[in-house]
Amino acid sequence: MKSTPRRKRQRDLRGAHGPQTGDKMPALNTPAPEFKLPATGNQSIDSKQLSGHKVVLYFYPKDDTPGCTREGQDFRDQHEAFVQAGCTVLGVSRDSVASHERFREKFNFNFHLLADCDETLCKAYDVIKEKNMYGRKVMGIERSTFLIDGQGVLRREWRKVKVSGHADAVLVAVQDL
Repeated sequence: MKSTPRRKRQRDLRGAHGPQTGDKMPALNTPAPEFKLPATGNQSIDSKQLSGHKVVLYFYPKDDTPGCTREGQDFRDQHEAFVQAGCTVLGVSRDSVASHERFREKFNFNFHLLADCDETLCKAYDVIKEKNMYGRKVMGIERSTFLIDGQGVLRREWRKVKVSGHADAVLVAVQDL
């Protein structure tokens, strides 16, 4: 099969030890997909630069919506404890960097948001799911969080996240890692 630019990006994003194109999310205790995405603060964040740090990647459906706002606020409020545990928190959605900048500024988020507009990272983590929106079927992000250790290995995952108490549970897992 001929490799299209999108397939090549997906392969590049997942890294040599990650799942191959068409596979599902890597299993726990295996290397997490690598990424390099545009982010708030006029920067690009590369997972290779995070080596040696624990990373929390939390995927959320949409900027400035009630559940996503509450989740971001919870991570914001616990941010200092995450930093003290040697962890970088990153939010990910399909929204643009401009949308992320407004969202981050409005709620004083003290961590960066990654713009995955082409859904490459979302697909690598298998968080794009069919949802029912006002009686219509749509494809969207299933609220999910992943914990990666300092060696780039996926250690924990939370899927179908309920916002209440979630940031606290993730912080406990980070501190126990």
